[in-house]
Amino acid sequence: MSFDIALSGLDATNSQINTISNNIANSSTTGFKQSRTEFAAVYNGMQAGGVEVSGTSQNFDKNGSVSSTGRSLDLAINGSGFFVTKDSAGQTLYTRSGIFGTDKDNNIVSNTGMKLQGFSATADGSALQSGALGDLAVNTASLPAKATGNMDFIANFDARATAIDTTVTPFDAANTDSFNSSYTSKVYDSLGNPHTVTQYFTKTSDNNWQVNVQIDGGTIVENQAVTFNTDGTLASPTGTFNVEFPAAGAEAMSIDISLKGSTQFGSDFSVSTNSPDGYTAGELTGIRVEDNGMVFAAYSNGQSLLQGQVVLADFANPQALVKTSGTAWMQSYSSGEPVRNVPGSGTLGNLSSGALEGSNVDLSNELVGLMTAQRNYQANAKTISTSDKLMQTLFNAV
Repeated sequence: MSFDIALSGLDATNSQINTISNNIANSSTTGFKQSRTEFAAVYNGMQAGGVEVSGTSQNFDKNGSVSSTGRSLDLAINGSGFFVTKDSAGQTLYTRSGIFGTDKDNNIVSNTGMKLQGFSATADGSALQSGALGDLAVNTASLPAKATGNMDFIANFDARATAIDTTVTPFDAANTDSFNSSYTSKVYDSLGNPHTVTQYFTKTSDNNWQVNVQIDGGTIVENQAVTFNTDGTLASPTGTFNVEFPAAGAEAMSIDISLKGSTQFGSDFSVSTNSPDGYTAGELTGIRVEDNGMVFAAYSNGQSLLQGQVVLADFANPQALVKTSGTAWMQSYSSGEPVRNVPGSGTLGNLSSGALEGSNVDLSNELVGLMTAQRNYQANAKTISTSDKLMQTLFNAV
């Protein structure tokens, strides 16, 4: 019986050494989770039977250190969760390794060729298609120009300004005595050509102003009255006022200008918001991933277009996940169904872009464990040697 007990010890210790060796081998593997071999005593009735390996568990509670890489599609999970990926056969795999790039079809894929899953965006990048998960991809086409149609403009009109009698001094953009202040905004036509919209502000009486709009330093196309309440808030216009003008070779422009939020206080004229929409055409310059998993394509015109959103998954019993190659896991019956959601929701962690999570293996502990396992192996081998000598002594006595 002592031979069998010692052999069980050798087998169990050999399994422990295999686990430790695998930990050490993967101490630099991105997203790797350290494992440990767990033992259980064996008894045959009341008779000691040695030891057996009851299981091998992984440490999902401890995350590896996050290091910056500077690559926009390197992603690290700060907290719980797994990236959801699919292989070429359609098998869903879960991983903590965030080494991603793009393939020849512009799909976002891992360094092992797995396609990252998430919610895709609409073609114009205005919203997410938050239905079933799908392959995340980046549209590399140029971003077409968009004509300016709206402009939010918020400013403080100086209440201390001297009123100008427009009958005596009619507005003239070339005459600085005919207005109190001015501001120029850049807008774009349907071809992406830039134009300038200059607003000239003339105080005509207490709480009353006149706004003249000039396009490209040429014709004045709008004369808008603006009034303020006695507390300095805007009284009118309550909505927008429209400016229309032709654009050579492009569609005629029509811009709705909103002054909502503007004030009239006794301080210098200042602009806090000058936000016209529209932009010129742009080429793709890079990809940006937000901490909530939103993926944006960045363009040379300063615009960003939503491409989709990364989705993470978590499990009630991650210890029951099936380990597979590529630093990935597969769902099992015992792991339960995955809970999928966007980063930062529920128990799921946020993402760090341009960074990777390292292995959570502690080499010092593994080396100590290796020495302990070696000593245990030697002790079990010594037990066999001792039993063998006792058996030889018995045979010699017969």
